[in-house]
Amino acid sequence: MSSVGSGGRVQPARPGDPSRIGPYRIIGRLGAGGMGTVHAGLTADGLRVAVKVIHPAQAEDPEFRARFRREVQLSARVQGACLVPLLAADPEAAAPWLTTAYAPGPTLDQHLFEQGPLTGGTLYAFATGTAQALAAIHEAGVVHRDVKPQNVILTPAGPRVLDFGIARAADGTSVTRTGVMTGTPGWISPEYYRAGMAGPEGDMFAWGALVAYAATGHLPFGTGTPDVVAFRVISGDPDLDGVPEELRQLLERALAKDPSDRMTAVLAAEECSLLLASEATQVLSGGGGLEPTRVGELVTAAWNMPTLDDPTWHAPSSSSSFRRRTVTTVVVAAAVLGGITGGIVAFPTSGDSSGASKSTAGKTTASPAAGAHGTAQRSETDAPGTATESPVDPRKAVVPADPLAGVPNPAFTRAGDESQPTSDEWRASTLASTPEEKDAEKAIRDQMASMLATKDMDFMQPTVTFDKRAQTVMVTGGPVSQIPEEDQEVFRRAGDMAACTTLAHQLKGNPTTWPYGRFAVSWKNFDGDVEPSVLGFGEATDGCYTAIAGQWQGDEAGFATAGIPSSDRDEIRVAGAADRAIIAAWNARIAEGNGLEPFAASDAIDLGFDPVEKAAYVWARDTDGALTGRAQRANFQDSVSTILCRKLTAEYHSNKTWNYTRWSVAVYEGNSRVPEPLGSGECTP
Repeated sequence: MSSVGSGGRVQPARPGDPSRIGPYRIIGRLGAGGMGTVHAGLTADGLRVAVKVIHPAQAEDPEFRARFRREVQLSARVQGACLVPLLAADPEAAAPWLTTAYAPGPTLDQHLFEQGPLTGGTLYAFATGTAQALAAIHEAGVVHRDVKPQNVILTPAGPRVLDFGIARAADGTSVTRTGVMTGTPGWISPEYYRAGMAGPEGDMFAWGALVAYAATGHLPFGTGTPDVVAFRVISGDPDLDGVPEELRQLLERALAKDPSDRMTAVLAAEECSLLLASEATQVLSGGGGLEPTRVGELVTAAWNMPTLDDPTWHAPSSSSSFRRRTVTTVVVAAAVLGGITGGIVAFPTSGDSSGASKSTAGKTTASPAAGAHGTAQRSETDAPGTATESPVDPRKAVVPADPLAGVPNPAFTRAGDESQPTSDEWRASTLASTPEEKDAEKAIRDQMASMLATKDMDFMQPTVTFDKRAQTVMVTGGPVSQIPEEDQEVFRRAGDMAACTTLAHQLKGNPTTWPYGRFAVSWKNFDGDVEPSVLGFGEATDGCYTAIAGQWQGDEAGFATAGIPSSDRDEIRVAGAADRAIIAAWNARIAEGNGLEPFAASDAIDLGFDPVEKAAYVWARDTDGALTGRAQRANFQDSVSTILCRKLTAEYHSNKTWNYTRWSVAVYEGNSRVPEPLGSGECTP
């Protein structure tokens, strides 16, 4: 999570931003993401730093704080060339923070868009420097796990690898959310798709794809939905057309399907340095071997990136200035690392060429708007596209599952078309122009904002466009640098649901004039991206909610969203009360002597909310087999559903903005990362 404005420029501070964090004077913002805000800071002697502060919602979550603490421990172990050093951190603060050196420059993504592929000595310097960075990471016993173009900065001094937000120790120890796959499609190794393995070999697979992308400007496994890209990664050959032959041979070894066939980062750095030396002989002469220090000189000598500066760094930004939150394409050196106990800790750096001093010592939500539980949908009897109030409780409005049933000549003619919307169709789409399109755009944006606000993700504001020929509405997000995969998945689900329900109502109300029935949710990886990644697509004639035999069913995606900490006060309050009541009810059943066993851990039961399908999810981590039998599971489901429906319906009647009436229960057996559903249902308010 880190991003800055174009060219690394400082954005004005926003109302409520701190003037100091630890020992650093804050002069503005460098960016924001799903987990926190990155501030532009200065030390007492004027050193430029990036200070990342975690969002309050995440800071209140013990699991997230533990992950943050663990990640700082890992990051403090990593020092080396072409890395952004961690300078200080206070993971125990009320608002946990960490500080890294500031590294100006574009991400690889933006450079490729603006300047085209890297060539000659700069390409070989890039390959050598990034391999050196991974060698240092692996030597420290750490696996990066998120090597991708958005996490590499092309600074004037050389490439810099950053963002350890999902790093883990090579011995496998980490603190991560159960059941969530980490990483970015297209930059995930085959073995991780197959078995969830994340070792140094996986980093090298991503390195091979990264260097190929830098050399050609096209993704080696193409674009498309995550499952399509995953299939190519697992079964297809990478597209290396355009890669210089000598480098291509190295990349083919790095991109081998079998992890044991891949080269190590140390070997990759050595072999790339030989290619670099052959390119740089006219720049850096002299005999001798290729020691690490000399390799660093080669990288610097062959590197060709302009020096950047921003006058804003020389004077504090006005704290009264306000600018709407923006998405950006150039990343600061907020290498997402985690925290360690004991308050503020300063970390020494070694050999950093970004201008950071050897050490820096140091002694800090968007409130959801009313109705943050989800924008109420209009009744089917309302005129589509209007905002008129209905005397009927809007929470009871039914989304039509088959809005074109019985319509002889509907305007939407692509029903049943399962083809994925193309980049050409996305580029041909335009902003809303008719009153009906503008109403639909507002409804989609409002619904998404209310869903995302409950997870403190409303900074991901969508753009809604229309392609009448394709009869498709496009919902586009991004770019947000280094956004966690789980946050992007919530954006996809919110976009799918908002577009589907809005179009279903429009089709029902105006079946012979409303032409839009398909929708696609896409993500731009950088400003100016003309081929955004398609996150999902569908049509509003198939029903918008997950149902089996007409009954709503929870699913793994809902569990993953529910596992993200909520920032909505009502949700937090109801979740706490329901969690305590469920635990008490379960313990009471155990005490009755029905052959039920307690869970191994006192905190084995968790509860969260999915604002997309408006459902409460409860899951148990069963490490010792307390729920192995059918009777035990039936008892647990009954206990949970009884208590949960009681709490949900009580809130429904007392709170007019509350619309959670669905529930789902699951269990994680042993160390499984996948929830096993026990049952789902709907409460009757």
